[in-house]
Amino acid sequence: MSVSFARSCLVAGLGLTLMTGACVPLRSHQGYIIDVDLVNAIQPGVDNRQSVAATLGRPTIASQFPPNDWYYVARDSRNLNFQTPKARDQIALKISFDQAGTVTSITRTGVDEVASISPYGKTTPTLGRKRGFFEDLFGNIGTVGAAGTGAGGPGGGGGGRTGP
Repeated sequence: MSVSFARSCLVAGLGLTLMTGACVPLRSHQGYIIDVDLVNAIQPGVDNRQSVAATLGRPTIASQFPPNDWYYVARDSRNLNFQTPKARDQIALKISFDQAGTVTSITRTGVDEVASISPYGKTTPTLGRKRGFFEDLFGNIGTVGAAGTGAGGPGGGGGGRTGP
């Protein structure tokens, strides 16, 4: 009797642990781990790219075109079970540089800048006429370099005869 009682208590305890574990929100941190003291040490007009990289490390995102900006992004999110994670806290640090590489400004944004989008099914709605699969696949046949129009063919000529 004591063995079956111990088994039933073990099964009940295991079941209770599984049920309560499913209700606990999953918390995650993504991106850069921001140290406030290091961020506050960066001064516009004083620091440059090398000193920022030495202090904060490589940026999460670096812009490819002017203006030259570096972004450090950190996000804390949580979700229950298999739901889509929701951002609870986010810090985006934007450091702008001038052409010489000197820091010109530091901008901080938070979770209020997070945009929530909802994709529209499996297709992207567009303006204009609706085309089917075969129109997309075969729609250009006969329109590019059509015979007798003087366009197309190798060499870009009209295909006329030369010689006697």
